[in-house]
Amino acid sequence: MAFELERLGVHESVEAVFPPAELADYLIDLPVEVAVIGDDEISSCDAVVTLEHREAFLDLNWVHSIQAGVDRFPFDAFEDEGVVLTNSTGIHDRTVGETVAGYLLMFARRLHDHVANQQERRWERPEWDDAFTLPGSTACVVGTGTLGRGVAKTLSALGVRVTGVRRSGDPVPGFDEIYTNDRLLEAIEDAEFVIVTVPLTEETRHLFDAEAFDAMRDDAYFVNVSRGSVVDEPALIDALETDTLAGAAVDVFEEEPLPEDSPLWGMDEVIISPHCAAYTRDYFRDTGDIVRENVNRLADGEAFHNRVV
Repeated sequence: MAFELERLGVHESVEAVFPPAELADYLIDLPVEVAVIGDDEISSCDAVVTLEHREAFLDLNWVHSIQAGVDRFPFDAFEDEGVVLTNSTGIHDRTVGETVAGYLLMFARRLHDHVANQQERRWERPEWDDAFTLPGSTACVVGTGTLGRGVAKTLSALGVRVTGVRRSGDPVPGFDEIYTNDRLLEAIEDAEFVIVTVPLTEETRHLFDAEAFDAMRDDAYFVNVSRGSVVDEPALIDALETDTLAGAAVDVFEEEPLPEDSPLWGMDEVIISPHCAAYTRDYFRDTGDIVRENVNRLADGEAFHNRVV
């Protein structure tokens, strides 16, 4: 698809992740005008970099999502209107991998207990058999794309055996064993950690329900860094309340922010983070590099990198 790109907008919604002016300044060397815009200036642009969707984007030529997940964008409408949609797949592998490793280390070394005790000025050591080390444990990563591979690489360096679940049973670098989607319950039944990194689709919505949690070990920890709706949240809460699981680290939720009355807030063995597993001070640079590459590709008549629609 060819079009004349004269003005690129950095939508104010990216403020939730990084200051939009940082990205605009980073892209100032582009041969097009780059400006921070609000909803009232969308129509003045040919393309926009954004976190959220706006109906006005359907009148543009190109929309770039600063996230890898693009389930908030209406694919059919974009296709009907001839709008190119690209995303930021490929920039989150290391950041999410380190976040997941942090969760696992917190559970293993009981660091979350120490932080909680500090708030109460309480000097309390863990029970003799509470803490453990990660080498020799198994983590099953459900989803072997960019996020899953980043998790596998980071955990492998900590001595964790990593298995994966994906559509194809073909081997994936960094994974010790691969299961196909139809063997999900088998894949998670013996893992000490189950980590979800799949995108949200109709097939993955509530992929983790009561049956899945029942299949897991009762001393296993569950981690979700994908999308909230991949998990049946009431089923997760029930599994935690009935000790079907040892604990959970959750970065994404069906309703965000997580409501104040959610039982998850008060659970000792639950770590909650506010949908920020991929955050880093270099986020705007990583996003900007993809945008810059695609501006150059457009000028050269080449295909867009990370094109979704």
